[in-house]
Amino acid sequence: MSELKNLYETVLDRKEHPEEGSYTAYLYEKGLNKILKKIGEETTEVVVASLSESKEDLIGELNDLVYHLLVLMVEKGITLEELEEVMAQRAKKQHNLKPERRPVENL
Repeated sequence: MSELKNLYETVLDRKEHPEEGSYTAYLYEKGLNKILKKIGEETTEVVVASLSESKEDLIGELNDLVYHLLVLMVEKGITLEELEEVMAQRAKKQHNLKPERRPVENL
């Protein structure tokens, strides 16, 4: 089993069987808003690490983001298999470049 699948299974287990002192259980206890806040924080940390820190720091921040995304997936009832199915469908597409968005003119 891959490390990603192992982590997903652990996150799922913490949702179904909360353990005292578990950070994952804490996130589920606090709810969706807390999970989303952490995803926002981790995303920002990935951006900062991408611009100014070492590769190892970036890998660590990416790992933190993936963990929090898995927590969100479990919270919303999304499985890794469902994610992989969409990835497989998208991988079949070719020449899928979308046009640039129009600039915002009125703020």
